[in-house]
Amino acid sequence: MGTFSDTEEAAKYFEGDRYAMITGVKLEELTDEYSSASLILNDIHKNANGGIMGGAIFTLADYAFAVLSNHIHMPTVAQQVNINFLGAPKGGKLLARAVCKKDGSRTMVVNVDVTDDSGRAVAQFVGSGFKL
Repeated sequence: MGTFSDTEEAAKYFEGDRYAMITGVKLEELTDEYSSASLILNDIHKNANGGIMGGAIFTLADYAFAVLSNHIHMPTVAQQVNINFLGAPKGGKLLARAVCKKDGSRTMVVNVDVTDDSGRAVAQFVGSGFKL
């Protein structure tokens, strides 16, 4: 069993992640196996060229990573992360799903797949978490 008893408890805790909240990130689901989060896209997420800013995509992926890693072990902080942008979102909503690939005694590795609401692959994020 993880840190949080259910998705609602985790969402309440992560209201303290003010940047993600201001951006519009929402926790959708948390289990012992994965977390999922979403972001409804609007004009504040666009860059000067009219596309979705990489920072908005990264924020969503980082949030899903943080929720799952801290559910597995509280507190866990990001030690190293990498994101590959795979394609521009075409839909109006982004979805991130985080899955722990390795849970060691002091570190973990979490993969986060980001898609849009049409199923298009947008980004792949890999984060290493350090357990404090």
